[in-house]
Amino acid sequence: MKFRNFDELLKMVKGRTNRIVVPGANNDEVLEACKMGVEHGIISGGILIGPESQVKAMAARVGLPLKSFELIDMDDYAGMCNRAVDLVKAGKGDFLVKGLVDTKFYMKAILRKEVGAVEEGTVLSHFVLFELSNYHKLFAITDAAIMIKPTLEEKAKIVRNAVSMMRQLGVDVPKVSVVCPVEKPNPKIPSTLDAVELVRMSSDGRIKNAVIEGPYDVYITFSKKLAAEKGISGQVPGETDIALLPDLDSANPMYKTLSFFGAGMKSATLLAGSNIPVILPSRTDSPMTKLHSIALACFLKDAAVKAEH
Repeated sequence: MKFRNFDELLKMVKGRTNRIVVPGANNDEVLEACKMGVEHGIISGGILIGPESQVKAMAARVGLPLKSFELIDMDDYAGMCNRAVDLVKAGKGDFLVKGLVDTKFYMKAILRKEVGAVEEGTVLSHFVLFELSNYHKLFAITDAAIMIKPTLEEKAKIVRNAVSMMRQLGVDVPKVSVVCPVEKPNPKIPSTLDAVELVRMSSDGRIKNAVIEGPYDVYITFSKKLAAEKGISGQVPGETDIALLPDLDSANPMYKTLSFFGAGMKSATLLAGSNIPVILPSRTDSPMTKLHSIALACFLKDAAVKAEH
């Protein structure tokens, strides 16, 4: 990992001139994140899309000066999302930040064929990077927002997205735990059978650049000691970089539980698998999570530029 925590990340991307585009900018948390982004020197302004009177009132309330932001007055959420994606695609902004809009409208706008944001044969997935005081490194969980009931092949694509993201962050061979309710394959628990197959895909090269192990429960995933107590040895227990959850029913509650109760929790959430940078927090995620998500997008943009040269 190129940075050990989010404080280091914020320092690394300070002084950028990135411009953000926010559909549904009539949201206190996202406007506060914009203010923090300007103050931290990681963005220079951008385009705020939403009901203009509401955006102005909320900006005044959180103390965001609007002189470096363009306002586009709209009240149709689907239209806001389409406009925002088109602006980023046209080079008018560097990345999207989700405001007070439904994820379904946001995703539909990004997935339009004319946008060309997703390569054929791939999927979009949700990637959350967590920092917790009771785990020794940053780790990601996926997919907590998009894929409802992923098939085995879709799970493989979600893993590839997350591995690609982690590699851009400096983890050359991410360790992936396929999280299930139990650690033994059980025909009555389909996620455990998927775990066995994902491990096989890693060992035979269908999923590259990762160490994949499982089925593992949460204890085994994050504790070498607890894994040993259950007779489990491997490279992943207690060293997990990516936790793949079985479906939205498990991943979304885990994401929100960690966000709400996690010790010393800091996080950033992005869309993986898109060729335009997209920040995908929950509408009620804290301004700090949105700030860290913007910082992570800045880092990935810088990394992509370096890779091109």
